[in-house]
This record gives sequence, C-alpha cells and structure tokens, in this order.
Amino acid sequence: MTGATTPLGLSEKLLEIIVCPQCHGDLLPVEADSELVCQGDCGLAYPVRDGIPVLLIDEARPTKGE
Repeated sequence: MTGATTPLGLSEKLLEIIVCPQCHGDLLPVEADSELVCQGDCGLAYPVRDGIPVLLIDEARPTKGE
C-alpha cells in the first residue's frame, strides 16, 4: 500500500475518512502528543499507539477547559 502519511504514521486517506466517534467532528493529528484531537463540539483527544488510532471514547481524554 502506497500513499502519503502524516507524522503520526497514519495515511492521509485514513484521516480523510475517520471522524470522532463521539460527535462526528474532524480529527486533527497532533504529533507532539501522539493524538488525534477532535475539532468538533466534544474536543476529545484520541491516542495513537504504534501508528494505530484508538478511537474508543473510554480511551479519549477531554481537551475542553485546558
């Protein structure tokens, strides 16, 4: 499989199609924290472990109010 990847090792194509499971907002990769941060209403941050996004709401951390 070829294609451009983001700094977190995720393909750009994947980032185009995945959304936040909580509010369906777009996810922005944040390399410094190894996370995908929701740009929607909930603002949850989902960890990326070994190049795999963990899109479980129970594993996410809130970013609103930081």
